[in-house]
Amino acid sequence: MGLPLAALLLRHDGHEIVYAGICRKAAPGTRRLRSALGPGRVFLKPSLAAHAEKVRALAPDLLVSWFWTSRIPTEFRGVASQRAFGVHPSLLPRHRGGDPYFAVIDGGESVTGVTAHVLEEEYDTGDVLASRELAVEPSWTAWRLAKKLDRPSLAVLREVVRAYAEGRPPARRAQNEADASVAPVLREEDLELDFSWSAERLERRVRAASPYPGAYFFLGDEVLTVIASRATTHAPEGLAPGEAAVDADGTAIVCTADGGLALQAARLAGDGDDETFLDRAAIGALVRSLASVG
Repeated sequence: MGLPLAALLLRHDGHEIVYAGICRKAAPGTRRLRSALGPGRVFLKPSLAAHAEKVRALAPDLLVSWFWTSRIPTEFRGVASQRAFGVHPSLLPRHRGGDPYFAVIDGGESVTGVTAHVLEEEYDTGDVLASRELAVEPSWTAWRLAKKLDRPSLAVLREVVRAYAEGRPPARRAQNEADASVAPVLREEDLELDFSWSAERLERRVRAASPYPGAYFFLGDEVLTVIASRATTHAPEGLAPGEAAVDADGTAIVCTADGGLALQAARLAGDGDDETFLDRAAIGALVRSLASVG
């Protein structure tokens, strides 16, 4: 269940895929997977409850989830004779939920990882089967972190499936609820920048939301979504937090609680869903133009 790449790699490892539910239209590898498995094996966003008995009749040993994006119902989790498990992009029980990438970057964490865990009724709560750590570079965005976790998550997936296939299932380890935290999908209000915060915290928030959906603020009447920024201790003099000025090299700096946030790239909202990309110089020119009008 999830993205085709996992099924293709498991098939390459010698495992038979009897059913594949794909979570996203036009996901890379879908056509190749359909060709490899033949008709009646690959389904786009299927109703799992409706397919439960059909899949149970195929007698699968394992149900595997790799980036399946919705809850797998109880009746479907029980179709496999041995285990239903998934791989989550965090070190469980840290950052259970839909957006662990944002939580790791926003929190300034230096280490994260991936966890193979038993699928249970509640998201990301099942016993741990295997995990791998990854050091987080301070400059990474959430998107960059997500890409960096793809390889270890696939490695753990293949490792656990191989262990079951060889008759040596991994030991289960209960998650410590005292260490649990939640990383829910972002709300719109989570993305608005609050310049009463420190510059470092604001820079992390920008990286955590970059490139999409992006963290934003109101520059006059304009909505500016910041996709790259840099914390600085050199704040514009005489400005209150949230007010912006342009320094000698043309960089727009927004005053923060303890310094400034230098804006390096952004998107300017237009009519409807239209947005215009602005580089550092264009942002500086926009701030100058708004200051002259003001």
